[in-house]
Amino acid sequence: MSDAFDVPIRDESIRLGQFLKLASLIESGAEAKEVIADGLVSVNGEVEERRGRQLKVGDVVEIAGASARVAHE
Repeated sequence: MSDAFDVPIRDESIRLGQFLKLASLIESGAEAKEVIADGLVSVNGEVEERRGRQLKVGDVVEIAGASARVAHE
């Protein structure tokens, strides 16, 4: 697993699909839907298939070897 980079969010939580776009790990919401449905995204080391999963500060999202951590703004 590569070192996660911090991605600051404004609120207490953010949905997984939104976070993938914010972190520039994917190009679009449609792509988010696909990669999540295909089981290519993990949250804190576990495969996550719910695009609406609420992420909190400290959660680490991984896709295709890239990792991003939810951080305070």
